Amino acid sequence: MIIFSIDPGVSGAICVFKDQNVLDIYDVPTMIEGKKNKRQINSAQVTYIFKSFINGDEKVSVIVEQVNAMPGQGVTSMFNFGQSFGIIKGICAALGFSIYFVRPAKWKKHFNLIGSVKDASRTKVIEIFPSLSPKITKKKDSNKADAILIGKYFIDNFKNNSFHG
Repeated sequence: MIIFSIDPGVSGAICVFKDQNVLDIYDVPTMIEGKKNKRQINSAQVTYIFKSFINGDEKVSVIVEQVNAMPGQGVTSMFNFGQSFGIIKGICAALGFSIYFVRPAKWKKHFNLIGSVKDASRTKVIEIFPSLSPKITKKKDSNKADAILIGKYFIDNFKNNSFHG
């Protein structure tokens, strides 16, 4: 089974698992749009990443962090974030991938990260997957760490057929 776990948004990340091992981790690919040079998800590149790991009729699951509007965020930024979320859902639907959503509170509780600083997810990933340490060296790599933990949460719960995001 191939698992793509995603921390959505233009500053998010995509992690690829196979047989419970991390194959690769990517920043969500973006491109510049419009006169204001705003970044948006490059859906062609996301699709390319997905397709580059698919061989034949292998089962594919996509796990996306279930995100909601947060107080204090502007209307434009929330619209852009929702658009990114919709792009990911659309790509998965077009490719026929099973998609699951997991709330941040669920996966963070699983790894004892509730109430911790954002950067704590990088430390947790290094504990679980020490070989990934060179791929998450910067503070901005916390989104990559989140994507890894979202996938690991799914693996830990799906193998018991008890996944409830």
